[in-house]
Amino acid sequence: MSTQDTLKNGDRPPTVAQQIARFAASATYGDIPEGGRQRLKTCVLDAIGCAIGALEMEPMQIIRDQIDDFGGTEHCTLIGGGRSAPDRTALYNGALVGYLDFNDSYLGRNGTCHPSDNLAGVLAAAEYADRTGSELLTALAVAYEVQCRLTESLPIMKKGFDHSTLLTCASAAGISRALGLDEERTANAIAIGCASALALTATQSYPLSQWKGLAAARAVSMCTSTTFLAMRGITGPMQVFEGRQGLFETVNEEADIDWEHAGFEHVAGITLKKYDAEVHAQSVVAATLALRERHAFSPADVEAIDVEVFSAACEIAGAGTWGGRRNVHTREDADHSIPYLAAVAILDGQVQPAQYVRSRILSRDVQDLLQRVSVHRRFEYTRRYPEEVPCRVAVELRDGRTFSVEVQDFEGFHSRPMPLENVVEKFRRLASPCASAELQERIIETAVELEGRTVAELTGLLARPCPPDS
Repeated sequence: MSTQDTLKNGDRPPTVAQQIARFAASATYGDIPEGGRQRLKTCVLDAIGCAIGALEMEPMQIIRDQIDDFGGTEHCTLIGGGRSAPDRTALYNGALVGYLDFNDSYLGRNGTCHPSDNLAGVLAAAEYADRTGSELLTALAVAYEVQCRLTESLPIMKKGFDHSTLLTCASAAGISRALGLDEERTANAIAIGCASALALTATQSYPLSQWKGLAAARAVSMCTSTTFLAMRGITGPMQVFEGRQGLFETVNEEADIDWEHAGFEHVAGITLKKYDAEVHAQSVVAATLALRERHAFSPADVEAIDVEVFSAACEIAGAGTWGGRRNVHTREDADHSIPYLAAVAILDGQVQPAQYVRSRILSRDVQDLLQRVSVHRRFEYTRRYPEEVPCRVAVELRDGRTFSVEVQDFEGFHSRPMPLENVVEKFRRLASPCASAELQERIIETAVELEGRTVAELTGLLARPCPPDS
């Protein structure tokens, strides 16, 4: 224990907030393994594609209208043009990244999160502080690692709290690193963020609302604001994790993490989504599409679809404790419904943003077929999760024939990373309605070479996408 810790805590060891702060403040770009660096850059490109792809969504227009109405000093770039204060920029850009539910994921035994939810706050802080691309990546790596480690250790969603609760701890660490805060101010930022963060899992329960795709952005916006307060000297409850009425006591769980020797191994284990669907359902979509391609049956001949999955997939997107998944009327219902995803994959041969247009969700063919999808959990698959995400999909035809397939994972899963060319193809597909081919190429080039660029170069490009009717 250092002299500094002794002066602050007497004879007590540093608190968890102080341990995380030391990890964050001491991190360097050189600490990140080469594989982690490459994965981070692809995650940045993937998140930017998701953001540009969401520019025309109605909730984004509502948030943008409110930001324009309320104003704010123009420190930071809003994706699609304009500038605002860091916390409001984090809200808008974060909503863009997360709303399609197409951004990256981390799958742990005790929970799941979207690490790229951190990007908007870290990017705003890095732009505010005029950082380099390597400094942005370092701060983002800190946020990713903190969120993944906490998610792996604390089953907070089973305790009734949304995953955005832990996001604030990670964002505070990453934003602090981007701002160059010392250990003390970083610890205060983490403490304030965590103490202000508890959000309910009701956000993820049926019936789903638009807030499902916006809660993380709200958390990061709040955390951006409170981290700037910590930068200016506001102190936080340093015992927020392990103290009386702290996070560990509240959720009746403790995170035993060795922050002193923590590295960046989790960064290389991030999953990217190939399909626009809840992450636990990715293998179901992959299996369904494989069946459709191999056997070339007519969707009109399908009598029933039977899906066997691991427990987490059944709970979240099947028919588990978070509510039924056959009453599907909105985008939010649909992307978290295995019955809808299997049905629309059979009918359309793809699951992309086009499958969430309201007229498609409500169409008779998909509504009829999703009622004939059954979802079951299988103990063997649960035992293999999260090292694998196995499932079995069987399609029964009206003439009595049955076809089935079993898969262990999908392209983009952490053990089968999505090749860069496929990440680029996904980016282009999402960005094309709002970004010219020339602008797409410049964004791709900047993201791939981010360690040699500046944050200002990146944000200058992000200001340029524009929806066709703007």
